[in-house]
Formats: sequence, structure tokens, C-alpha cells
Amino acid sequence: MADQTSHRSRSQIEADLAATRARLSVALEDLIDQVHPAKVKQRQVSNVKTLVRGEVDNAKAQFKTVAGDWRLDRIAMIGGSVVGAIVLVAVLRGIVRRGKVKGELAK
Repeated sequence: MADQTSHRSRSQIEADLAATRARLSVALEDLIDQVHPAKVKQRQVSNVKTLVRGEVDNAKAQFKTVAGDWRLDRIAMIGGSVVGAIVLVAVLRGIVRRGKVKGELAK
């Protein structure tokens, strides 16, 4: 390998050094760009926006078809569940109140 470098001229060596410096400079700028706090923040915000956008689209897909029509069966199922939960809470409240009234009358 020493034989190959001994036949190179001064201008060839200087050109190689200049090319190496240029590559090193670009690599260093890329590294600085990757670890700069503003760039890291920008990438993370972009990642979160992409994630949220995907989750919102997924939630919309639960209630709308690809054509954009509402999925009435799913909306009715959720509405029925909400009404059922409200009725359950009302019935439990009534039972608890009756128990308190009977307990007070027994005293």
C-alpha cells in the first residue's frame, strides 16, 4: 500500500484531502442537524401528529363507511349502551335511597 501512495503527486494528495474534508463537513452538518434540540422537537411533533391523525381516522372508520355513510348499527348500539347505563344508575340510586328511608323508619 505504501507503493501506491508513493506514486501520487502532491496535487492528488491535496485533492484527496479536500474531498475528505468536504465529506467530513457534510457528515458533521448532518449529525448536528440530527441532534439539534429544535430538530428533535420538530421530528417528535411530526411523529405525534401522524399518530394522532391515524388514530382519529381509525375512530372515524368505526362510525363511517368508506363511502362516507354513517354506520347506524354501531351508533344505535352505542346509544343503547348509554341509555342502559343511565337506567342502571337510576335504578341503583332508587334502591339505595329506599334502603336509607327504610333504615331511618326503623329507628
